Amino acid sequence: MSTHLILSSVIFVSIAFILVGVFLLTKYLGPNNTQDKLKNTVYESGVSNPVGTTNIRFSIKFYLVAIGFLLFDVEIIFMFPWAVNIVDLGYAGLVKMFIFIGLLFAGLIYMYKKKALSWD
Repeated sequence: MSTHLILSSVIFVSIAFILVGVFLLTKYLGPNNTQDKLKNTVYESGVSNPVGTTNIRFSIKFYLVAIGFLLFDVEIIFMFPWAVNIVDLGYAGLVKMFIFIGLLFAGLIYMYKKKALSWD
């Protein structure tokens, strides 16, 4: 058995024991105020007595808009380094970026045709 394997195993096990110990210490040594009823009540945007239940269903439109935003916002991560290095990349980099933007535009058209962007 390699000494590196033994050393890494000892480090891994010791970190696991330290984490378990810290969690147990915070559970037993930390404050435990279960009698304070005001602290455990619901407070929502200045309203201490909310109306309705918390088990309501959200429309899938919220999730579609969020996923669409993430998909089209991530393109900035790829476009910024391209814009910085446009001179070094030349025409090949320009063609590749147009292909990338074309694919994103095709995705936008797909979302539009599926009516994911229309809000009823």
